[in-house]
Amino acid sequence: MYTAEEQKNLYALSKKYLTADDAVWAATPAAQAAALRKLLVFHEWRYYVCNDPLLSDYEYDQLYARLQQLEAAHPELVCADSPTQRVSSDLTDTFASVAHLSPMLSLGNSYDLGDLEEFDQQLKRMLNMPLTETITYAVEPKFDGGSIALVYDDDLLVRAATRGNGSEGEEITANARVLHSIPLRAPFSKLGIRRVELRGEVVIRKDIFARINEERADAGLTLFANPRNTATGGLRMKDPREVAVRGLEAFVYTLGYAEDTNGQPASDRFATHRESLDALASLGFKVPEDQQERRICHGMHQVMDFIGQWEKKRESYPYEIDGMVIKVNELNLQERAGYTAHHPRWAIAYKFAARQATTTLLHVEYQVGKTGAITPVAKVKTVPLAGVRISSISLHNEDFIREKDLRLGDQVLIERAGDVIPYIVKPLEELRDGSEEPIVWPTFCPVNDTDSPVALLRPQGEAAWRCPRCVCGAQHLQRIIFHVSKNAMDIEGLGKQIVERFFALGWLRNLADVYRLDYDKIAALEGFGQKSAANLQASVEKAKRNPVWRLLHSLSIHQMGQRASKLLAAEIGHVLELATWDEDKFLHIKDIGPTLAQNTMAFFQDATNMALLREMEALGVNMLPTEDDKPPMQATSGPFLGKSILFTGTLLQMSRKEAQEKAAAAGARNVSAVSSHLDILVVGEKAGSKLKKAQALGSVLILTEEEFLQAIQAT
Repeated sequence: MYTAEEQKNLYALSKKYLTADDAVWAATPAAQAAALRKLLVFHEWRYYVCNDPLLSDYEYDQLYARLQQLEAAHPELVCADSPTQRVSSDLTDTFASVAHLSPMLSLGNSYDLGDLEEFDQQLKRMLNMPLTETITYAVEPKFDGGSIALVYDDDLLVRAATRGNGSEGEEITANARVLHSIPLRAPFSKLGIRRVELRGEVVIRKDIFARINEERADAGLTLFANPRNTATGGLRMKDPREVAVRGLEAFVYTLGYAEDTNGQPASDRFATHRESLDALASLGFKVPEDQQERRICHGMHQVMDFIGQWEKKRESYPYEIDGMVIKVNELNLQERAGYTAHHPRWAIAYKFAARQATTTLLHVEYQVGKTGAITPVAKVKTVPLAGVRISSISLHNEDFIREKDLRLGDQVLIERAGDVIPYIVKPLEELRDGSEEPIVWPTFCPVNDTDSPVALLRPQGEAAWRCPRCVCGAQHLQRIIFHVSKNAMDIEGLGKQIVERFFALGWLRNLADVYRLDYDKIAALEGFGQKSAANLQASVEKAKRNPVWRLLHSLSIHQMGQRASKLLAAEIGHVLELATWDEDKFLHIKDIGPTLAQNTMAFFQDATNMALLREMEALGVNMLPTEDDKPPMQATSGPFLGKSILFTGTLLQMSRKEAQEKAAAAGARNVSAVSSHLDILVVGEKAGSKLKKAQALGSVLILTEEEFLQAIQAT
């Protein structure tokens, strides 16, 4: 989906937002929201698809919270593809996709105990309870593993699946059956339940993880990074026998769905979450031990006390946990509180603090990506940290190095906030002895191995230095890797290692070469054969018929993401038509900004790029928009047909995305601001300036959320 260079650039931009860099905060709210959406989508991919996150949970949550704040302050910025409007995805093509019986949502979370008090108060207000009344909470460890959904029919395990995108996941039944902590038969019929879906977390004990890595070290194999990746990776292994030797265990933490023998919901079998967990334990499932590992707390003060106890014993606990989950215990209150599109309103996760260590900064290496950006990587003396041995740490860019005054030979403080990506917090200046040396930023491209040095340039307004003219092929290789990736042209069987191998053989030098590979030569390569070569050929031929938006996205035009690619694809009759566009035509498209317009114009005005595209077209690559490139059809009837509509404030019965979808289905056109052209304003809680402006206009029909829903339901 992303090349190595794109990932480094996105990570660097993430750090700018996380460190309150003046340049990013100076941007308009719309520009900030667009950047944050792009960053969050990328980090969701790293976390849920790759199981190899680049940010700590805390850092991700900070970016997510900033986008939420922007969208709350500027509702016109909310769009259907915003990460705040959906649950992230981890689907791959390895296993078949299956729908969950009920959605598996994420949890809202916090790293500040003070937020738990606010959560408690907000919940009481939502439930119309006196603020002095005490809510009973169930508090449990937040296991750091892989989420699963288990389905039992007539007491038998019939299906297991990963969390996936929350609505559907990958079926892993064969792998789940080898876990001894998952009963193959459980007597739900004793509870009057015929069909049930349980939620759990697959984990591996710390001592077993250490033993497996010792065995791998003895065998000369690559060590596993950490227990979480070992558990999630085990769930996706093709051979269940290999899964069995990993020693995985499954904790069940909730009953997500249940129906009785008549096919009716069986949600009334239990009054509290604690009762449901106790029942699951009695049926043979592994659940956190009552009182010791989980506890019922009356009010947030007891919750905080219990969290404090866990923070002290976290290190000695046999499993990796990254926090505690706090849930309303009474199920009827859970039902009343309901859900947002992203998480249940009746639960929150409290995340534990980061872990730190010190090591020595030995030297700095430099990497170059498809757009020429240079990324420095610190090589440090290997140090264990939160279950991982750290030897490399991204330094992001020159500004990061200068701001922290990092020097070769420094003792540096590093951390893995949320037990994930290593990060240099600061150099320990008090330990310097005078032998430390400044880090000298290169003047010429540091990866160029030819006799033609290329001076680096730093475009105005950017943090990255770039190699503007690749003569060594490094950028071309990264562009090809991105071009064939899953979210670009999606050529199955042509992954990064294969591209690098073909590049080294001289078979790939530009994007057109992808479509004229010699499959007879490929079949003769070690590790291939006729069948593999034929499968690759079929994938390439399939990619030639891709919709235009995939091609545009695959061209490595700086800042050309999927959304922008789709917006452009819907406006053109042929890809090469973009060579005739001026900046005004680009800016006429909503959400296409001047920077992207200029980057796209520069690409299509380059004679080499145009020749490459014509060559690709001659090789059969589609340049004409397909049905997938067309914008969605608009409603032709409904109570709001032809009306412009805007939502403001906090909606309690649905998410902003759901509301906009309902409005569109009813014939309305969603707009982003209050103006004289606005017909309807739907107001939720804490509606602010937009409501006042609409009232001042006098021509806008103002509806409450309930009135909006009634109008739709009446048709």
